[in-house]
Amino acid sequence: YLTGKSSSAFSTSNAAGSPVKYEESMNTVVTQELSRFNRLTACIKASLKEIMRAIAGLVVLGPELKAMGDSMVIGQVPTMWSDVAYPSLKPLGGWVNDLLLRLDFLQSWVDNMKAPNVFWISGFFFTQAFITGTKQNYARKYQYPIDEVEYDHSVLRPPEMEAARAEGAADGSVVSGLFLDSARFDVERHVIAEANPRELFVAMPYFHLLPRHMKDIEPIEGKPELYTGENGGTAHVYMCPLYKTSVRFGRLSTTGHSTNYVMSLRIPMEPEHQQKHWIKRGVAMLTQLDD
Repeated sequence: YLTGKSSSAFSTSNAAGSPVKYEESMNTVVTQELSRFNRLTACIKASLKEIMRAIAGLVVLGPELKAMGDSMVIGQVPTMWSDVAYPSLKPLGGWVNDLLLRLDFLQSWVDNMKAPNVFWISGFFFTQAFITGTKQNYARKYQYPIDEVEYDHSVLRPPEMEAARAEGAADGSVVSGLFLDSARFDVERHVIAEANPRELFVAMPYFHLLPRHMKDIEPIEGKPELYTGENGGTAHVYMCPLYKTSVRFGRLSTTGHSTNYVMSLRIPMEPEHQQKHWIKRGVAMLTQLDD
């Protein structure tokens, strides 16, 4: 099934239904994403074809193919696939299902010839490109230098989520697919709350990633020496780090970005809580789970 699903590569020419536009960076983002997934699916297709030929006795079962077969037998993602893939801790079955969902996400984007109203942030190969593209759209729209633009964030309430699915966001991007680790989000009170017993991960509501000029963003209350905010800050929020996987560490890639850390997002807190309350609990968000 996977061989058939990955047999036809995405066409990267006019992928988003129009040529690259100055005011729409997402066309470039989706084109780059398609290229990355094309490389991954080509590797999968070629390696599966070779291992089937090796099993049939048509070619020699070399060390790489043997290692690939051994990994598949015990339910692990073959190294030759993970080396050209995105970070993931999923076993083989979950990894394949996740890959198919990512391909469907991109295929829907291409078929509709426009960016989705709500972006499944977990589906991106290189999440930082999407984050930079969203910021770049805002900077070009309002004629700001991009190094003076930063993100403000809001957790959407159920009516706002319905509106986002129908219309999208005028500025910035609405994203789904995030999970809260070691805490939960109280939808009724609209604040971060203690995790329920035996509940490690909780799906988060949609987030609105809204780029704004730095001077227009409310400063976060906290202590600079603890890296939690600013003296005199007024935004009572927890700056929650977002990672791609639960291992929560990565290495600095050639692009200057971490291979695991994505960004930190603002989550509203109860008045009696400070950021250190959630820092001590190790609360973070993930774009994907391990199963």
